[in-house]
Amino acid sequence: MTRALRSPGSTLKPLVYGLAFDRGLAHPETLIDDRPMSFDGYAPRNFDGVFHGEIPVARALRLSLNLPAVQLTEAIGPQNLVAALRRAGAAPEIPGGRPGLAVALGGLGLTLGDLVQLYAGLANGGMAQPLRWRSGEKEETARIMTRASAWQIGEILTGLAPPPGAPADRLAYKTGTSYGHRDAWAVGFDGAHVVGVWIGRPDGTPVPGAFGGDTAAPILFEAFGRLKPALDPLPPPPPETLLIAASRLPEPLRRFRSGGASEDAGDRPRLSFPPEGAVLAAGGSVPAKVRDGRPPFTWLANGRPVRIGERGREILLDRLGPGHTELSVIDAAGRASRVRIVLE
Repeated sequence: MTRALRSPGSTLKPLVYGLAFDRGLAHPETLIDDRPMSFDGYAPRNFDGVFHGEIPVARALRLSLNLPAVQLTEAIGPQNLVAALRRAGAAPEIPGGRPGLAVALGGLGLTLGDLVQLYAGLANGGMAQPLRWRSGEKEETARIMTRASAWQIGEILTGLAPPPGAPADRLAYKTGTSYGHRDAWAVGFDGAHVVGVWIGRPDGTPVPGAFGGDTAAPILFEAFGRLKPALDPLPPPPPETLLIAASRLPEPLRRFRSGGASEDAGDRPRLSFPPEGAVLAAGGSVPAKVRDGRPPFTWLANGRPVRIGERGREILLDRLGPGHTELSVIDAAGRASRVRIVLE
């Protein structure tokens, strides 16, 4: 059963939010709308039919709201969400072969092993952690997201209330329920272990009343209780993590602006230098140029603001460490452009 393809429900939402943090689209304290929306005819609703208005991104993830997750997926691109799953070691099956916005809400096929690998990558500082059946097997790893984004996701998920009767441990976990109550999920991690739970029927028929939070989550907590007497602590935040209150966020990160004018405006910002995939020398200033867009600009490296309120279109960015870096620029209208570069 661990290899059967199932709809993961809401268990992919942590990946959506982590990728949004990576791209400088949002921060845990960013405000985002939870209201009825339509995306070219696709009009998802929250599981309980209730909308919460404007709320912080971290709370939107804890409440497992659908509209914020779909807005972020639209900004990230469904194909990039699927690519991140593959970097994590998963082998998603996409209905029709082309991913749409519904993938954020479970509109694809994954196995229990795929989900455990994904959450192992979140627990591993954003680096893929392949499952091994035998010691000595060769591992091929890739980065799913930055370690700062992975830490932020873990911190948000530890804020979820445990199931009734379960110990109030700081277990980072997420539940999910597929359409028609065919699958109930709970996947969680501490500082040393990852556990995944699936409840359903082998033939995929519905299980009336089966919700991830009610049926799978208690088993998840029981599994950790049988595994060890106390949870291993999660690591501290990496030094580059942006830990500030909402009021101190750069203006473009205070509110998330969904689609529409953000994506189809012809004058949205475009990074003209460095180009995608550029390899530059580490240790010095990195020149960057932006075309179009409306100043002032906010510049980010791996989701962390490095220059705020810049009105010039050419800039030198200092203190960028060696390695892979995602460089982003956000204009005054909240529109973004980004490239991945290597500093060595």
